[in-house]
Amino acid sequence: MGLLTLREDRPTPSAVYNWKVYLSAITASFASCTIGYDSAFIGTTLALPSFVDEFGFDDMTDDHRALVQANIVSVYQAGAFFGALFAYVSSFYLGRKKTLLCFTVVFLIGAAIMLGANGDRGLGLIIGGRVLAGLGVGGASNMVPIYISELAPPAVRGRLVGIYELGWQIGGLVGFWINYGLSETMAPSRKQWLIPFAIQLVPAGVLFVGTLWLRESPRWLFLKGKRDAAMKSLCWIRNLPPDDIYLIEEVAYIDASHEQERAVGAANIWTPFKVVAHSRRAQWRFFLGGMLFLWQNASGINAINYYSPTVFRSIGITGTNTSFLTTGIFGVVKTSLTFVWILFLVDKCGRRIMLLVGATGGSLCMWFIGAYIKVANAGGEREGSDGGLDSGGIAAVFFFYLWTAFYTPSWNGTPWVVNSEMFSQDTRSLGQASAAANNWFWNFLISRFTPQMFLAMNYGVYFFFASLMILSVIFVYFLLPETKSIPLESMDRLFEIKPVRVANKALMAELQVQDSEFRQDVANSNAKTTTGPEKSHVEEV
Repeated sequence: MGLLTLREDRPTPSAVYNWKVYLSAITASFASCTIGYDSAFIGTTLALPSFVDEFGFDDMTDDHRALVQANIVSVYQAGAFFGALFAYVSSFYLGRKKTLLCFTVVFLIGAAIMLGANGDRGLGLIIGGRVLAGLGVGGASNMVPIYISELAPPAVRGRLVGIYELGWQIGGLVGFWINYGLSETMAPSRKQWLIPFAIQLVPAGVLFVGTLWLRESPRWLFLKGKRDAAMKSLCWIRNLPPDDIYLIEEVAYIDASHEQERAVGAANIWTPFKVVAHSRRAQWRFFLGGMLFLWQNASGINAINYYSPTVFRSIGITGTNTSFLTTGIFGVVKTSLTFVWILFLVDKCGRRIMLLVGATGGSLCMWFIGAYIKVANAGGEREGSDGGLDSGGIAAVFFFYLWTAFYTPSWNGTPWVVNSEMFSQDTRSLGQASAAANNWFWNFLISRFTPQMFLAMNYGVYFFFASLMILSVIFVYFLLPETKSIPLESMDRLFEIKPVRVANKALMAELQVQDSEFRQDVANSNAKTTTGPEKSHVEEV
């Protein structure tokens, strides 16, 4: 097996791993660049002296300033929550491609509105624009993982959905460094803080143009009865003719899945709700998907993303540029490790082991950081220093980056991968909407209350996140099966096998047997077709 192919559920032609499937995933993942950029740039932009002066933050009390900052950040997540739900409806009627295009336009409008804000007009345009931008990224966060998972060959599905996470990190890397560069090279002015807001338009503009090139999801077209268009799209993305045995088998899987759906009622927008209401199996997967994003946010990642200057100040790092530089290095570590996760880990190691190792190691790091802040009173008596750290502070920063090394190749993107693949066809759109909404709901809570948590809890914030990460280990070990390499149409069977720790291995063995039987049936059928006319000719003679 090479770098671009991994363990397969059945023999797969090399043509399947072609440039089209990778470029489609990369194009759609520009949506996550906009999300990642926002999560990184907004915290440091709010800390820019030019922004602080423009909107009078220095004239506010600590509590009032924390509230205003929390509102600016969190309205974005609130909008994204509803955008994720709205995308479920639009994707049912319009498809994956058109839905992504519509929500990209909404984001562009919101990002443009923010550029009209200034000290005289107040923060209203920024807040209103962030609500619209949030709606846009919420819809995109629903669509992109499910779109990629429906295009992807099973063996590299994790890697392709992982490109969505890579886009998030690349956007974040730019967002983390943009304000450091501006603070170093540009005098404080309105333009200084306006530039970071304007850059949001770049990845969104690329996404808008790129979406025009994308093909619609073949599985959505099959679901809507558009078989000719579906086969054309599937042949294009697989780079195979329609009579290839691999495509015949894949279409058979899809048709069988749709037959199951028809058995529970005609496919309409309410069918998934009925399925979930009457199926404990479906309810269980919705619960697992939502909890994965609870545990992801409980790691503390979004507290760090949105309020990185506050986080580093709590460790004892002071000075605007020093804080921005430390934040920028955080972005570099995350992005570098995301490449490692995509190329070597997600489809090689699987989902479960990475989540278990990441949460265990991350929790230990958080315990150390909290203990250092408690003992050294970092951020308290060190307030007003030039950013220098003693040996304990240097160790705390090291453990912070070590926490990043544990978190990034595990909880950063893996919940998106699992949620994009574990739902059955009849609930996949609703399941992804639920997953995206859960992500933004927990994200909203963290972004809304992080400033107040640091004011009230200080070092206790780190102990809080460390404890929750330990709980996530218990959750994953006992409840979450490994989804690596499993075809989307076989997920129902995966969640039936107990105990969950052996479910993947058992199902892969079953699939190998089924594949051998299917290919033998096709071979026998082809043999009968070939010999039939010859036999008739001999008898006639």
